[in-house]
Amino acid sequence: MRSDESAPVRARDLGLAFSGRPGAFNALTDVAGVEVGHTTLIRGEGPVRVGIGPVRTGVSVVLPRGKARAMEPVRAGFYALNGNGEMTGTHWIEEAGVFRGPVALTNTHSVGLVHHALVRWMVETGADRRPYPWLLPVVAETCDGYLNDMDGLHVTEAHVRDALETADTGRVGEGNVGGGTGMVCYEFKGGIGSASRLVQIGTKEHCVAALVQANMGLRPWLRILGVPVGAEWNDPPTRDGAGREQGSIVVVVATDAPLLSGQLKRLARRAALGVGRTGTPSGDGSGDLFLAFSTAADAQLEADGLCRADHLPHHVLDPLFEGVVDAVEESIVNALVAARTMQGRDGRCVEAIDHEALCTLMRAHGSLCQKT
Repeated sequence: MRSDESAPVRARDLGLAFSGRPGAFNALTDVAGVEVGHTTLIRGEGPVRVGIGPVRTGVSVVLPRGKARAMEPVRAGFYALNGNGEMTGTHWIEEAGVFRGPVALTNTHSVGLVHHALVRWMVETGADRRPYPWLLPVVAETCDGYLNDMDGLHVTEAHVRDALETADTGRVGEGNVGGGTGMVCYEFKGGIGSASRLVQIGTKEHCVAALVQANMGLRPWLRILGVPVGAEWNDPPTRDGAGREQGSIVVVVATDAPLLSGQLKRLARRAALGVGRTGTPSGDGSGDLFLAFSTAADAQLEADGLCRADHLPHHVLDPLFEGVVDAVEESIVNALVAARTMQGRDGRCVEAIDHEALCTLMRAHGSLCQKT
């Protein structure tokens, strides 16, 4: 039995007891100034007709400094656990450790259009682009071709602009929204998920948070809080092609802690541990791509003359490492719990994870799972 479809449900609403202390929204937006927006496209039924539908896709955007300061750079680090996917702009992030502008998540075949739309939007801001006149926005993808007419290229520039213009702080939409609309996770319905952690370093509290577009994994691999949920699930997956990994996951990590780009790469690398906690070995067909950025530094990152950088020493970073692992793990489970059963192209149906069955299984293993 599914929970009330009218109410947003998250993993903690089921009583799942994750480690660590979340922020106010338990989301990427707990890092001050970060905004998230989604455009969700759902239309059509029946056999696929390329260019017509059915459509089960969308676009999600993350603005590290919000719309008002969208063109101010942030320090960043990138890590690819498995590279069968795309995230644009990462060559410069690897080289210089910074990027500017929004981050967008969409389906595999819409990367070019979304990139084009972000460039136009960034140009229209009229912001000072010095020291470089060109723009290198970050666009990442996972494949929604099982449920969506992905070859039909249904995401338009207007959809990207809508996600940008409606992006906001506060609660983050999860499950079948934005870029996550048509995604499948551990052969359950997947999509967007988010979570955050507050950590203490010395006398100061910092926030580290994650947002995932979860589209990876086979059913038998799924583990939630260490429980082999997928292996013990009674109902087999309805998705054909089982037995071979054909998905991906994109993770965006944000923090307000002052970190150097090399430290942010270390943070991005730890996202892989949070993904791994949920069971996937990162299969050959999976594009598992992780981006981490810090909002602590300001526009002086690209100032003329001498640039100065405050940053935490390496030996105090363990709480941030632990926090990002916890946040990524919970983000993936939030994506699973929030998602709803979806029928897409050619009558294909992907079931959402059943909350009641999940709780029964978790309790059988001695894990707290009780609706609150």
